[in-house]
This record gives sequence, C-alpha cells and structure tokens, in this order.
Amino acid sequence: MTTPHALLASVFGFSSFRPGQAEIVDAVTAGRNTLAIMPTGGGKSLCFQLPALCRDGVTVVISPLIALMRDQVRALKAAGVEAGALTSGNTEDETEDVFAALDAGRLKLLYIAPERLAAGATLPMLRRINTTMIAVDEAHCVSQWGHDFRPDYLRIGELRRALGVPLAAFTATADEETRAEIVTRLFAGAAPDIFLRGFDRPNIHLAFAVKNNPRDQLLAFAAARKGQPGIIYCAARSRTEAIAQALRDAGHAACHYHAGMDPDDRRRVEIRFQQDDGLIVVATVAFGMGIDKPDIRWVAHADLPKSIESYYQEIGRGGRDGAPAETLTLYGPEDIRLRRTQVDEGAAPPDRKAADHARLNALLGLAEATRCRRQVLLGYFGEEAQPCGNCDLCDRPVDVFDATDAVRKALSAILRTGEWFGAGHLIDILTGNATAKVRDKGHDQLPTFAVGRDLSKPAWGAVFRQMMGRDLIRPDPDRHGALRMTDAARPILRGEAAISLRRDTITSATTRAPIQTLVSDEDAPLLSALKARRRALAEAQGVPAYVVFPDRTLIEMAERRPANLDQMMGITGVGAKKLESYGAAFLAVITGADTAPLHPARMRLAGQSAAGTFDRLAEVQLALMRGADGTGKPLSLTQSQLRKIAEARPSTLSELDRVGDLGPAKIERFGQAFLDVIREG
Repeated sequence: MTTPHALLASVFGFSSFRPGQAEIVDAVTAGRNTLAIMPTGGGKSLCFQLPALCRDGVTVVISPLIALMRDQVRALKAAGVEAGALTSGNTEDETEDVFAALDAGRLKLLYIAPERLAAGATLPMLRRINTTMIAVDEAHCVSQWGHDFRPDYLRIGELRRALGVPLAAFTATADEETRAEIVTRLFAGAAPDIFLRGFDRPNIHLAFAVKNNPRDQLLAFAAARKGQPGIIYCAARSRTEAIAQALRDAGHAACHYHAGMDPDDRRRVEIRFQQDDGLIVVATVAFGMGIDKPDIRWVAHADLPKSIESYYQEIGRGGRDGAPAETLTLYGPEDIRLRRTQVDEGAAPPDRKAADHARLNALLGLAEATRCRRQVLLGYFGEEAQPCGNCDLCDRPVDVFDATDAVRKALSAILRTGEWFGAGHLIDILTGNATAKVRDKGHDQLPTFAVGRDLSKPAWGAVFRQMMGRDLIRPDPDRHGALRMTDAARPILRGEAAISLRRDTITSATTRAPIQTLVSDEDAPLLSALKARRRALAEAQGVPAYVVFPDRTLIEMAERRPANLDQMMGITGVGAKKLESYGAAFLAVITGADTAPLHPARMRLAGQSAAGTFDRLAEVQLALMRGADGTGKPLSLTQSQLRKIAEARPSTLSELDRVGDLGPAKIERFGQAFLDVIREG
C-alpha cells in the first residue's frame, strides 16, 4: 500500500501536512471510523482524498452540493487522480464516463449527493463497485439542531452498516451538541476516533459594525479593497440585486445571486466568480457552500446572520489559501427584531425555538462583545484563546461604561407602558420628548418621563440595541414587535446584578487600512504575468483558474522564481501531474525562455534528490558511450534504467546489475563510473 506521505508531494504538491492533518490521514487510511472537526480552509478534503489513493477499492464521498462536488472532481483530475461524480447535473455522457471508469476499476473517489441514497439501486451499485470506505463532507448537515440540516444525511448511518465499511466524517462548524448528534446518527454502535483540530482561522480578520447607512458602509469597504474578490451576504433577495447594482455604479465588477434566479443564470455567476480575479458576488446564503475558490480576500454581511455556526461557515469562504482575509458584519436593532421574529413565528417546537434563541444570543454576544472577538467566538466552540490581535476590538478596544442605571430606567419604562411599545416611543419617554403619541397615551405623566435626559437619543438607541443583544428584552410578535422584558433582566431590575455596555460609536468600515496581500512591488509584474498565463490556460480548458494553480502557488513562483522544472517541483501546489501539464508554460513566463522537454522517466524525478544523480549518470553515459577512448561499440541504457539506478543508489557492481539489468558489457563500460557518481552524490 502506498503511504500517504509519499503521495502528498508527488500528487498534491505539498511538502508537509498542515497542523492536525497527519494524524487524521493515518486514522482514515488505517480504516478506523473517524470524526474530524477542522476549520474551513484547514485541508479537510485532503484528509479523505489522500487515504482513498492509498486504500484498495472505491471511496464514496457524500457531499451536499453539486457545485462543491464538481470543483473537487475537477481539482483531483487536474492533479492526476481518477475521480467522478454522479449528480443530477451530469450530462448522459458524463454519467457514462463515470460508470465506465468504475467498471474498469480506475476510479478511486466517487462523489454522490445524499439524496441519491434514497434510490433503491444505489446500495447494490455501491456494493458492485467495491466500496471500501465512506467519507462524509459537511457532516453537521446530519444534525436536526444544526444550522444546515439535510434530511437525507440521516440515511448515511444505515448505509455504513449495510456496506460494513469504515466511515470518515468531516465538518468545520459543530458545537458540542451537534458533535454528539453526528456520533449518534452516523456511528451508532461503532464509536469513532474524534479529532477536534480547532476552529480558529487566524488569517481572517473579524469585524462588526453597527448599521449607519449600510449601503454606504459596504461601498466604502469594497472601495478600499477594489480588485480583490469578495462576497457580500444579504438576508433578502431584493437586497442582493440593489447592492450589486450600487457596486457596479461605483465601478466594481459585481453581480447578484439568490435561489430565485434561473438555474442557468446562477451557474453563470458561479463560473464567473471562479474564473474572474476580482469579482464581487452579492448573495443570499444560497451562495457559497459549494464554492471552493481559495483566494476570496473578503466577506461582508449586509445583515446579521442566523447563528454563530452560519456566520463562521460564511466567513470561512474567505482566505482558504491561508493568506490574510477580512470580514465585516453589519447589524442593527432591525436585524435583531427580524431574527427573533423568524424564530418565534417558525413552526419548530418550543425546545427547538429555545435552542435557536440561544444560538442567536451567542451571535449577538459576539456582535456586542467588549473584548477580543476571537476569544468570544472560539469560546462558543469550547476553546480558550489569548487576545488575537486580528480583530476590530484588538485593533481598537471599546469604551465601556456602567450601564446598570440606564438599563433599569429602560426596563422601568417598558413595564410602566405595559410592554406594548417599541424602542422609539420608549426613548421619547426617557428623554422627555412629549410627542403627540406620548401625550395621547398619558406617558408624559409617568415617573420615568424625562429620567434619561443624561443620554442622547442615539445613545439610548445603542442601549436598547445592546439590551436586545444581551437578550434582556425581546420583540413580541403577538404585540406587533413591542419590546418585552425577559427573565434574564430581572436581577438587574431588582438591583441584584450590574451590567456594562459599550459607549456606541458609529465608525466607518474603512477605519482600518485594508490588508495588502500577495507580493512586493518588485514581484507584482511577474505575478500579473503568471495570472494572465493561468487565465488563458483555464479558459482554454473551461475550468476555474484555481484548478490550474491557486494564487498561493503563483505568489510562491513570483517570489522564488524557479529556474528549471526541478525547482518548479519544489513550489507548493505543484505535483507531478501539474508539473507535466503546466510546468513548462509557467517556467517560460518566469525565465522568458522556452524549456526543453524532459523525458517522462526524468520528469518523474523532478524535484527529488535522485534527479541530480540521474543527470550525472546521463552525462557519464554520454561520455562513455563509445568507451573511454571513443572508439568502442556504442552502448547505452534507457532513460528508465537510469531512473531506476538513480532511485535505488546501488553500492556494488552486482547490485547495479540487478537494479539496472545492465549485463556484462555495460557493467564493464559504465559500472565503476556509475558507482562513483552515486558515491559522490
């Protein structure tokens, strides 16, 4: 069985595993049931793709989205791996090609959607093709308490038992409750090895901002990052179209995406986003999970997401290549009202609604945090962390004040008005603004009238928003969104607990300088030329640009400037197949000259220590082809023989003869000279 470490460089072009990958790969390769929680961009797919190449039979990968499957299959094929997908989006020819590869025993990875498990023919087919392992991507979809439940994922545990094969499940966003449900539903009776490899994405800068003309805030954020690919998530379809148009009017390449669009139009947006270097997509959450573009430089939320899991899944689209990425999440009191109302008016049972409110509370706690956001975020997933230095609150600590008195005044105003009014009316009461409505209701006679004149109306707006964020008050859907007090507020009202809030400041989304990524000014022209060559190759093949090479690989080429194919093989992301397919084309851009083609046997050694030995053996062979005096009968070895000798490094003439199959005449002419080369190397 080929070892994972041997294939890591030769197939995928990586010199070493990322943190946490090696142990997971070893467990999956050994056939142990495995549950791995790894951060988005942490290399989850490699943890089942690499073992699949080492194991006999076919690994079936259950994945939630067609776009995600297509991307992974394309990338695997570009790396020289036999993979295919059976999806509803296949053409007849594509499906026939997949089955032909399965029947011929060539296919190592077969991607299918969970919905296919409902078909009666699926289980017999999986048995027939010698399925020896199941891999489950986005395993959190099995959890009915999670943020992305897919009913057909519930069939996977039954499939594992029916096939009697090991199962490896992977996800990036699963709290303790969701992890427990994954184990129960997928591994019942066969406890998995669990690898909790952390949730941190240290390369992503976290930032939240209170809405203050959100369209202008988003335009300013995008303007500071012009030319960098990004995603803006919106809660409503109409918002995606309006913001995309505003971005185009401001000179950006931008388009919208939502589930109400024609499927062909959606697919065109996906393809354009994958292939264009600087496109912005303004989308609902229908976009993103199936996009494997590694070089998204920023992700913004025009509206508050539903939960921390959803938030982390969505910002996780950024910076998958490990380079710096930025985020901005805008939110305001209307977002909080919307999300609370969606929970309260949903059809879920009471315990599910309570869990959804708790998840929303956690997200609002992150939005209204007064200390390092990454500490708050990772704390939700059960991890401890030091202040990160890569979030807006580490960039500029917030100003907090003892808000106990202000909160008690607000709660008193809510209760004395019968919990029948919203924040605007309550603020009028607290600030002593005797509007017609206040006078008509007699609220100018309340003890709380004008008791809050020490704070401005915007400051009171911030207090009410943070009270909603702390779940001290909630909009009541039965009272047209009027604010009501929760049990969590009672200790503060009774004077049994204190509370600190932020002194709100509405800040521009561009107060922090945008991350300047990629390369130095000196290397920038070469990087642009490499991107142009990549774009031309990708368009000619009809694949996303990153399937040829991701930005990370081109950046390393521009900085290290390899001078030959051996040095090119040392670039991260350049495996044997990609070196053969693209190495000469990119080397020509770097050196300005065409590269002489290498014999396939020599190409197999590119970047290895045996490559230099091969070259010296070839030189010695050429010098001795007609003997030391140049008059003998011509003798030579094949390139494959030289490769075997260079790899085996024999130390005696008998070993040399056995490895290279030279025979007496060639041993006599080349033997000692070859051994001298090997000894010197």
